[in-house]
Amino acid sequence: MRLLMAACLLLVCTLAHPVAQDGAADARRKNLDVILDTDVRDGLVYYRALKAERGRLDGYVASLAEVSLDGAGREEAIAFWLNAYNALVLKTVVDQYPIVRRTQEYPARSIRQIPGAFERLQHRVARRMVTLDDIEQKILPGFNDPRVYFALGRGAIDSGRLKSEPFAAATVQAQLNEVAAECVTRASCFEIDRTNNQISVSSIFSWRSQEFIAAYATAARELFASRSPIERAVLAFVEPKLLTTEKEYLEKNQFKVVFRPFNWELNDLTGRGGR
Repeated sequence: MRLLMAACLLLVCTLAHPVAQDGAADARRKNLDVILDTDVRDGLVYYRALKAERGRLDGYVASLAEVSLDGAGREEAIAFWLNAYNALVLKTVVDQYPIVRRTQEYPARSIRQIPGAFERLQHRVARRMVTLDDIEQKILPGFNDPRVYFALGRGAIDSGRLKSEPFAAATVQAQLNEVAAECVTRASCFEIDRTNNQISVSSIFSWRSQEFIAAYATAARELFASRSPIERAVLAFVEPKLLTTEKEYLEKNQFKVVFRPFNWELNDLTGRGGR
């Protein structure tokens, strides 16, 4: 009888554990949803308002520390790390807001004015210490899906447009499709310059060139076979999402591809929308 009771107790605990984890994940996501819905508009952030009422953000970031991803599915893990990265960027900015200018190399109030914002500041996430660069350069590449790099809100005008909703396992593939499709609608990501006969594209393509080449280069049309691997990857990434007139321009294959300098101006909506 004791063995039977012990076995039943073990079964109950085993079944309850994923339920508890799912409940905690839902609670975290709801908190982040409120933050993003309240303080993010079209990729820009009301940093002043977010700092004034930062309790929910601090609570969300703190809740990431001891999350276990053991047994997590691929979509769940992708959504978790994208949400974590974007929340950590918000906290990094809010911790220093208003940002003091320290160098002429970057715009005033840029997140790049915060010493070590990406490469040195440590955060405890999923039971490990990571920097923002660790997430982008060591964790996200493991998913073999370069769309994720346009889902990162790096606290800058030229980063991927920060969404007003969190990523979720059930919807992350559709959300990443939206992120990729949106690239061709923003000049900071893709722009045809007929006057100079060139296409300018985001530096993000060049930063993560190996991932984009691996995922897209072989999908490029034979028309572009003579171009470099990263150019083929970029063209394969954007072409399906272009307008007919834009596709006709590509057909000539006489344009130059240039990577536009990344604009590190802070994606701050404070003062622009009355807050």
